[in-house]
Amino acid sequence: MFGLGMPELLVLLLIVLVLFGAGRLPEIGLSIGKAIRGFKKGIAEPDAIDVTPHAQSGADAKPSPPPSQNGEKGFKA
Repeated sequence: MFGLGMPELLVLLLIVLVLFGAGRLPEIGLSIGKAIRGFKKGIAEPDAIDVTPHAQSGADAKPSPPPSQNGEKGFKA
């Protein structure tokens, strides 16, 4: 596991214990567990917004109106 043996893991655990204290370790473990569960849930769920374009068939497609000839839209010649 990342080249860490048992002695290295024990030293790492001791450093974490000194930094955060014994009372905060369960809180930290719970928050890390919730973050991992949320990440896995987010990966498994489909996207909330479907951004794929939908192609229209020939019978369903409406022709677009021709551009205005009286100069209301676009550049004037």
